[in-house]
Amino acid sequence: MTLFSTVGLFIALSLFIALILGVIAIMPWLRASRAPDKPVDNQLLDINIAVFRARLAELKSDKDAGTIDDSHYQTQKLELERQLLDAQRVVAPMVVPGIKSRLIIIVWVPVLAVMAYLMIGDRTPVFELWAAEDKVGQVADDLLTGKIDQPPAWAIEDGQQLISAMQTNVYRHADDYNRWMRLSELFLSLEATDSALEALSRAYRLSPDNEEIATTYAQISFFANKGQLDDNSRRVLEAVLAKNPQHEGAQMLMAMGEARSSNFDQAQGWIKRLRASIAGKPGDHTQALASLDELSANVTTQQQQASEGIDVTITINASLLPLVKGDDVLFVAIRDVKGGPPFAAKRLPISVIKQGEVNISLSDLDAMMPTRTLKSARAGKIQLAVIARISHSGNASAESGDLSGNPVVISAEQNQVNVDINQQVP
Repeated sequence: MTLFSTVGLFIALSLFIALILGVIAIMPWLRASRAPDKPVDNQLLDINIAVFRARLAELKSDKDAGTIDDSHYQTQKLELERQLLDAQRVVAPMVVPGIKSRLIIIVWVPVLAVMAYLMIGDRTPVFELWAAEDKVGQVADDLLTGKIDQPPAWAIEDGQQLISAMQTNVYRHADDYNRWMRLSELFLSLEATDSALEALSRAYRLSPDNEEIATTYAQISFFANKGQLDDNSRRVLEAVLAKNPQHEGAQMLMAMGEARSSNFDQAQGWIKRLRASIAGKPGDHTQALASLDELSANVTTQQQQASEGIDVTITINASLLPLVKGDDVLFVAIRDVKGGPPFAAKRLPISVIKQGEVNISLSDLDAMMPTRTLKSARAGKIQLAVIARISHSGNASAESGDLSGNPVVISAEQNQVNVDINQQVP
């Protein structure tokens, strides 16, 4: 369908519906044209008759009960009949609308409906979406169903049209996990990581047993979190390994994630399992095994550096716990008491804090710059302080409303410190 045909169909349907509503509204008038030349509104007379009957029945009841005598009964009855006759002499003719009035209603109902629709808001995005579907709708469907791998050159002249058509197509087939998977690939090619993760999460919910989708989801989430395995990624990988303990991609992600979380023994365990799995396969795997040996050596080095770091126990004052929000960020850093860039720092989601407390290790693995490390600071006898802050905005600099604690000065030999977050930044 062309853009003209789509818009034309919409306008025709709108006018048709408006016309139906208009006819319904004036149907009583149309019926009135078949009435006598001088129609009379008899509603008032009907009411008077009903009242007369009610009062007459009341009088008869009073007479039968002996409340009134026969003479009084006859007098009141005659008075009611006289009032009824007087009411009959007054008639209320019903005004019948003319042809002009009817035509005005018939014409203006659809006109006002169209004007109201156009004036309610800007419909440009709707028209643009229709244009995109008319132009590249079939191309989008072919891409999402795997019929083609690359769109034709003319279809990507306006990339936004193709993206809009693909998104609309996916939402129309929301139960098709393959379409969500291919949509995530599009977002990844555009470096829209958050949108890609959302599409992958939907694909995973639709097909949790699909190992490719599960590992891709965990991998993208892993790198989006800067090498951290969050609870969701860990749960996805554990589900994959429960069904396929030899899944190499899942084992590698677990090894890297455990190393990044400073769980070095667990990381070495995953590397050992992965190495045994690869070595047991037929063929030459020298390069892969060498890469695993290099990874194992790096983990050993990281473990050595971490052992030279400082363990920080952070506690949030109970009175401030109600101020902590689910999307807050925890910043922990070690810096010179005189100021300057930190020697080590971590930015963590607030979910790491359990029951108002968390233990964190800061070492040269968390150095901001290769030449500015804890080891060099201690060698230079620099007096260090540990700071901790909960940010509502996620920014590294302190802002009003953030929760923080007083800096804790540590000695050159000190390897453990407690920080209490007990105040709110004014």
